[in-house]
Amino acid sequence: MISQLDTVKTALAEAKEALDNLLVNENVQQEIVRAAQVMIESLKHGGKILSCGNGGSLCDSMHFAEELSGRFRLDRDPIGAVSMSDPSHMSCVGNDYGYEEVFSRYLKAVGRKGDVLLAITTSGTSKNVVRAAEEARKLGIKVVALTGKPDSQICRLADVAVVTPGGRFADRVQELHIKVIHILIELIEGGLASAKN
Repeated sequence: MISQLDTVKTALAEAKEALDNLLVNENVQQEIVRAAQVMIESLKHGGKILSCGNGGSLCDSMHFAEELSGRFRLDRDPIGAVSMSDPSHMSCVGNDYGYEEVFSRYLKAVGRKGDVLLAITTSGTSKNVVRAAEEARKLGIKVVALTGKPDSQICRLADVAVVTPGGRFADRVQELHIKVIHILIELIEGGLASAKN
């Protein structure tokens, strides 16, 4: 029988291995830089970033948006970012049109050409996130995908796909996603600050 301490050690070792794999993967690191550049260009020209995901990825979507519209590390003006996470919208659209449409319909309502969609799905196949990416392409909104599966549906729809090498389970993928999100925020803050100088 595995002890609880062994479970802790195994979880930490798996998390370390996933992070080590990301640390040596320059292709993914370059995609993170490209994703930040797409977002910075949009924001510099009056665009905004809309984000979405399901479950833990929805929480990551909200975390990303609030760090930009609120504060991360620097005292600066708020940055235009919105998580598509309004529960009344989601229950209304889920009830009337189906859960697959909750993000695409929100995007169609408030998204504009020149905005960016951050589409988070560990599997790369979440139907409502894929539908949002499809709608984004119709609207002239760039798509940044954050996923754990290469060559997935969301990757094929994305302008930039950040695929983290998380391992067998979604929780390891999500642990890398929050690191990527914090790096994106740091790059966005720095990019906008340098543009003002």
